[in-house]
Amino acid sequence: MSRLEQTSPDHGSRPPLVAECDAVVVGAGFGGLYAIYRLRELGLKVIGIEAASDVGGTWYWNRYPGARCDIPSLLYSYTWSEELRQEWRWSEKYAGQPEILRYAQHVADRFELRSLIRFDTRVISADWDEAGESWTVRTDRGDCIVASTCVMATGNLSVPNKPKLPGVERFRGPIYHTGQWPHQEIDFSGLRVAVIGTGSSGVQTIPMVAKSASRLTVFQRTPNYSVPARNAPLSDADIAAAEPMIAKYRESLETPEFGRVPSNAFDAPVPAREVQWARYEQLWEQGGGGILTAFPNILTDEAVNDVACDFVRDKIRGMVDDATTAEALSPKDYPLGVKRICIDTGYFATYNLPHVDLVDLRAEPLTTVTETGLETAVRSFALDALVLATGYDAMTGALAAMNIRGRSGVTLNEAWADGPRAYLGLMVSGFPNLFVVTGPGSPSVIGNVIHACENHVEWITACLGSMRAKGLTRIEPERDAERAWMAHVADAASRTLYPKANSWYQGANIAGKPRVFMPYVGQGYRHRIAQIAQRNYEGFVLR
Repeated sequence: MSRLEQTSPDHGSRPPLVAECDAVVVGAGFGGLYAIYRLRELGLKVIGIEAASDVGGTWYWNRYPGARCDIPSLLYSYTWSEELRQEWRWSEKYAGQPEILRYAQHVADRFELRSLIRFDTRVISADWDEAGESWTVRTDRGDCIVASTCVMATGNLSVPNKPKLPGVERFRGPIYHTGQWPHQEIDFSGLRVAVIGTGSSGVQTIPMVAKSASRLTVFQRTPNYSVPARNAPLSDADIAAAEPMIAKYRESLETPEFGRVPSNAFDAPVPAREVQWARYEQLWEQGGGGILTAFPNILTDEAVNDVACDFVRDKIRGMVDDATTAEALSPKDYPLGVKRICIDTGYFATYNLPHVDLVDLRAEPLTTVTETGLETAVRSFALDALVLATGYDAMTGALAAMNIRGRSGVTLNEAWADGPRAYLGLMVSGFPNLFVVTGPGSPSVIGNVIHACENHVEWITACLGSMRAKGLTRIEPERDAERAWMAHVADAASRTLYPKANSWYQGANIAGKPRVFMPYVGQGYRHRIAQIAQRNYEGFVLR
């Protein structure tokens, strides 16, 4: 086994499952758990399949030091059960990975979902049978499951991006990836450690590793905007005070105006620089990603965004003692917020520590990994351990790995050769009865993913319930509807500043991946797909 891979503990040998059911759900993260629950409530026989040894999805695998949600805990929670919401108490403003995992485990136990899930099991193929109108799903454990419906709840950030570093196989020390962190605690005390990557996982990991490593060298290709979390314990008074805000937020989700880019973004005036600066100061002290909602046109008007960029760069210069390092840490070639903004605790101040160094890979590219370290075009670094904080093959990586074959034996990868496409981010033409939770063409990673998962699961199960009531057995999007939707997704992005960054939103971090802006950043997505359902599932063929 490669040292770049961390596997979950085996639950032991079990005989392969050969079975028929109504629905297979792939993935037991927040989307998959809710899908299993809702499908069971619909009266369907459902089987869940999960590669990990437990529930939690991303939060099962992401155990790296400092792993934490970037959305306030009180909002990063299911809304579908008021009892669940009231009985679970978050301890911090921004929950850490262990607490989020415990929440997922509590949900699985509270609603008795574990018995429906095949853990330590990975899907290796899914084939559509046109005559039988069913999917045959096979796994690496020898299972063969035939189901009329497949729900792919495989997550947007579930397949680690493992860059092909020259010579990496020669390195004698341990290699860790933030997306597949070992389950046991890693002690970096007295070690010379390198972290490659300064996205969200790197920004969270670096301050934690710096606490124990004898020397930490950070290798950065692209600097990222990051704002302070101002994380703190949640008191009972904090939770009570947040109730009106939570209620208002939940009401706003269903409105035609709701979205990352508000409807008034394109005609809002440009505030004076001093007005913007004062507002950013307030939000900086408050902590979190609120800076992206400071003004409606911050993601559409360069004049507004430029001031926000200047503000954050000014803060970086004020936090980092060495001017050269501060300059290297300051993004200059893309707008604020068009990559997922990082939320940190002490990230920039970490570079003031005498044993922490930053290497700007744009100035001195990495040339090779050796048995004992790394070499750039300029110098060599002796290392004891290597941490890859290099992100994920986002949104499509898990689906691409499963060898999914639809009508006429066409694979999903063939259908997506020019880039991913899905009608409403929910279904793909040529793949009947295959639903995707938070797929390309939906808001997904642009906002609160747990609520995006809820929305999709509720739409999917309502659709299946309606089909059963009408005696319908098959649903598939029209090709023209799918094309029109993806053109709309692209147009919505083109009217913003999002395309000005080479981000994982458009697959730019994966070599050879087609460049398509995958998330939907327009307004009223929930409202729109609800209307489509009310119009007898406009754009779909049902029979």
